[in-house]
Amino acid sequence: MRDTVLRTLSAACKLVVALSGAGAVPEDGSQAGTFTAQVISAVGEAFNNVAQHGYGTQPAGVVLFTMEVGPGSISVRMEDFGRSFDPGLVPAPDLETLPERGLGVFIIKSFMDEVTYAPGTPNAFTLVKRLKPAQS
Repeated sequence: MRDTVLRTLSAACKLVVALSGAGAVPEDGSQAGTFTAQVISAVGEAFNNVAQHGYGTQPAGVVLFTMEVGPGSISVRMEDFGRSFDPGLVPAPDLETLPERGLGVFIIKSFMDEVTYAPGTPNAFTLVKRLKPAQS
C-alpha cells in the first residue's frame, strides 16, 4: 500500500507543478523536482511512523489518505486508528551526531510548510506544501 500511495503522491505533485505554471518553485526557493521529493519523503516518514509507532505490535491497521491538489499547493491528510502521540513532544535531533533513527518528525517539519496533528479516533495528520511564483 505504501508504494501505491507514494506513486500516486508523486503524480499529484507533478500536477501541482503543472497547474502552477512554468517557473514556479517551492516557498523555500528549491526547484520543482525537490518539491516532489520533499513531499514524498515527508509523507513516507509519516506513514512509517504510523506503521511502527501507531500500530506497533497491533495487527496491521488502516491508514486513510486524502490528497488535495491545486495550483501552487498540495495537502495530504492521513488518518489512522493506532496509538496517538504528540509530535510537539518529539525533541529536535542532534544533527552533529547523525542519528540513524529519530529523524522522522524533524524531516516532516523541515520539508513541509504546515504540519498539524489531531489525536483521536481517528488520529489525523495533515501535511501541506506550497509553491511560490518564480521571481521576475
